[in-house]
Amino acid sequence: MLAEMTQVNRAFEFMIRIRWLLLAVAAGLAAVAWPLSDQLAFDRSIEKMFAPDDPLLEPYRKLKVIYGGNEVVMAAFIVDQASSAADGAADQPDQPDSSLTADAARAKLAELTNEIRGTPGVRSVLSLTTVPNNPPLYDLLEGYAVSADRQTGAVVAILEPDIDDEQKAAAIDAMRAAVQSRYDPGVVAGEPVMVVEGFRMVEDDGHRLRIWSLLLVSLTVLLLFRSIRWLLIPLAVVQLTLILTEAALVVSRLDLSMVSSMLAAIVTVVGVATVIHIIVRFRESRTLGLPAREALSRAMTLLAVPIVLACLTDAVGFSSLLIARVGPIQDFGIMMAIGSLLVIVSTFLLVPPLALCFGRFDADPRLAWGEGSLDRALRGIADVAMQRPKSVGLLAVLIAAGSIYGIRFTEVETDFTKNFRADSEIVQSYELIESRLGGAGVWDVMIPLPEEAAAEIDKEFIAKLKNYQRRLYREVTIVGADGQPEPGLTKVLSLSDGLDAMPFQGIARLLSVERRVAGLDKISPGIVPMLRGDSPDGRHYVRVMLRARERQSSENKRQIIEQVRAITAEEFPAAEVTGFYVLLTHLIDSMIQDQWRTFGAATAGIALMMLIAFRSFRLAAIAMVPNVVPILILLGWLGWLGIKINMGAAMIAAVSIGLSIDSSIHYLWSYRRARKEGATVSDAIHATHQSVGRAMFFSTLALIVGFASLCASEFIPTIYFGALVSLAMLGGLLGNLVILPLMLGWGHKD
Repeated sequence: MLAEMTQVNRAFEFMIRIRWLLLAVAAGLAAVAWPLSDQLAFDRSIEKMFAPDDPLLEPYRKLKVIYGGNEVVMAAFIVDQASSAADGAADQPDQPDSSLTADAARAKLAELTNEIRGTPGVRSVLSLTTVPNNPPLYDLLEGYAVSADRQTGAVVAILEPDIDDEQKAAAIDAMRAAVQSRYDPGVVAGEPVMVVEGFRMVEDDGHRLRIWSLLLVSLTVLLLFRSIRWLLIPLAVVQLTLILTEAALVVSRLDLSMVSSMLAAIVTVVGVATVIHIIVRFRESRTLGLPAREALSRAMTLLAVPIVLACLTDAVGFSSLLIARVGPIQDFGIMMAIGSLLVIVSTFLLVPPLALCFGRFDADPRLAWGEGSLDRALRGIADVAMQRPKSVGLLAVLIAAGSIYGIRFTEVETDFTKNFRADSEIVQSYELIESRLGGAGVWDVMIPLPEEAAAEIDKEFIAKLKNYQRRLYREVTIVGADGQPEPGLTKVLSLSDGLDAMPFQGIARLLSVERRVAGLDKISPGIVPMLRGDSPDGRHYVRVMLRARERQSSENKRQIIEQVRAITAEEFPAAEVTGFYVLLTHLIDSMIQDQWRTFGAATAGIALMMLIAFRSFRLAAIAMVPNVVPILILLGWLGWLGIKINMGAAMIAAVSIGLSIDSSIHYLWSYRRARKEGATVSDAIHATHQSVGRAMFFSTLALIVGFASLCASEFIPTIYFGALVSLAMLGGLLGNLVILPLMLGWGHKD
């Protein structure tokens, strides 16, 4: 080990001699990377959220091809009852509330429909004014474009399939402006709205969180060390790392995704935590009377290997997310793995020149306020761990066992609207749709016509289709809040409903089905293209449009989807069930399954690294326990408290262990060096507690403050991620200060 330290010392002596060259290299890299980093873009497609080979994507893509786009946006509104009643009183005295059946109300709705129809990016529209003023046709659209009491209506718009993200966002904004200029309340809702608003929120979050995390972490460092120079050094490391990371993502053709708003914040805390260890060691060397140059060389020599190992384990923890089946989580893992590795580059390029430039000006970091109390607390923790190992160990086991048992009660949050704050416009929009228009969960069944039927639909097929719809209404059920079964589907709409709603049914039924379909297309353009279509291979399909409530439990959603699939397989074996409702339900379930897979992969990968680094099974095991157990305890408490796991919570296990293990690496490296120098177990633990323990406390404080800044997000998964990782970091700190020395005392004897 002495030979290794000597070689590392020589390397850093050389780096200090060429420090101005290192600074020039850093400036050159920043100059090259800066223009590239500005090209980093967001990928806002729903398909990006799944693995490319996910079997759920094939029918979803087929639906888009056959029906020329399936992205539905609803411009919904509540009629002003007072004015509509007054407007319609003369025309329809038998309907005092008049609502959307009044001529004046229909005229107003027609204006809105025409404006939305003319919006760039809108392919077709459907509303009460696109069908004749006919009660059966109104009944057809009930629960879809109009409520049962006719007081709530909607213009249902299908967007063009090939428009880009900016055009889609512009179309949605135009629809919102159109409906809100005429109605109060007037809202837009639908899966495209949720995705567009979600990414818009995430993008805004990225800029805001970058600033907040930087400010909060900077304030923390300034309060801890009271030095402008040693505030600017970690900030410079962070900024260079961010620029290089973003440029690397552009070169690698990676785009930001739904969870990418945390990129800057996490790079900030990882970079600052790394430099804090250097600050503490440098300050210790200066208190020994060493000149600044020698103090820096000593600090960097002691910390070079731990820093590299810590950043590598961070990268391993993030890389474990690559085995997830959810696209944004995979991309996040790649981004953060790259960022973690580039922290090493930025640290070694910038710390030597910036620490020694400008002579003696503000050269030394100062003691933090209350640091004497911290030293006494660290000493007391070490004494308790060494003097009462059985009591401390038993207490830790009882707390861990009781907490971890709660994991079996964890639940999944599949209501995608819960990803937004309750007072946000998008949540209020969905509440209107859910309460008045039969639910916002829109999905589809694609039924191929029999090959022998070619493009013709006969009466036998229509009869079978009607029976299928009756079964869906009757047999797809869930258990309601009162414990009684209730319908799982609020609307089932197909071509058979359109044919039944045609006027002059007695005469129409004498015609062939195809002639009746042609007649329906003439009297109500837009309905038929929504309900039947042709695939590029010449196969003909009929579409059944389903509606379910979005805001319900994951268990209910899965039950509804499986019941629909089972009935569909019995009636039309070749049919396919797909749609945004199905994709999102599967997406959240996949995230929860991925949580344990990625956590297992991260634990195995980091344990292997610990084994290689310390060449000891015992030390590798000792390193893992204080970092794995707090994460399991945290997940257990989510179950006990009934906090549902969402997209943000699903990533914390793999990410947290990669970050918290950094403290164990620094601790064990220092402890092992003290033991090799002849210290007893007790002395080595006390010495490590006073040096590395202090740095661990400061760096973890910076991590907690940095991750807590994510709680300022508008996106709920980001808030969950920030809050839970902060708690995991706190648990890791306690584990490394209490459990780690306890296990070292058990596992090593003088």
